[in-house]
Amino acid sequence: MPSTKPVLALVHGWGMNARVFDPLAALLAADFEVRALNLPGHGGRAPLPHNSLQSWADDLADTLPDNALLLGWSLGGQVAMRAALDHPHRISRLILLASTPRFVADAGWQHGIAAGELQQFGDALLADPQATLLRFLSLQMRGMAGQKAMLQQLRQTFLAASQARSEVLASGLDMLRDTDLRRDLPQLNQPCLVIHGTHDTLTPAAAGIWLARTLPCAQHIELAHAAHAPHLSHAETVAAGIGRFAHG
Repeated sequence: MPSTKPVLALVHGWGMNARVFDPLAALLAADFEVRALNLPGHGGRAPLPHNSLQSWADDLADTLPDNALLLGWSLGGQVAMRAALDHPHRISRLILLASTPRFVADAGWQHGIAAGELQQFGDALLADPQATLLRFLSLQMRGMAGQKAMLQQLRQTFLAASQARSEVLASGLDMLRDTDLRRDLPQLNQPCLVIHGTHDTLTPAAAGIWLARTLPCAQHIELAHAAHAPHLSHAETVAAGIGRFAHG
């Protein structure tokens, strides 16, 4: 018998896999048909013939039923925003978890990381992919209470599934460097919930504030002491916020 629960799809970030949502999915399972998805080339999935933000967004929309709820974390949030803009009938509500319209800071955008830091990741990735990804995981926990335990949990999740393919990791870095959704987001009309941590160093809290102010129909939750993975560090609070948003 088909489920009568609303579908809630979860999309992970760069270099990760769907297993990163295991704790959150368990908390949400009573109220939603939760579908934790792997991006192309991640978690054992084959890459697409051409890997770009647009192709990943179109691929994501193809996997969803009409009127699904969609959560995107970090780069997954950018994929989710692009999908919601281009395929509005597929996505009824959008949850942006530690995401941003633009990862890289420049003269007109101060709420990102330095381009040089991202370039260093790209260079290191070619030399030692696994060590570089583990370093990226440590950045996601920086500044958070219980950092060591959360980092260990994130590493176990990362190692539990097939690692992302090298060409897909490189394509993902290109997306992190080049994507800028600021001009398009005023046209994103679905209700949105923006969740950010105050200690996030990859997508600073100011980026979440910008999103909440710019999106036409947005709510905002800022979590004190959370870093870049609030679905792990503050899973119960995040789940409760999603429940209120979905049924409000």
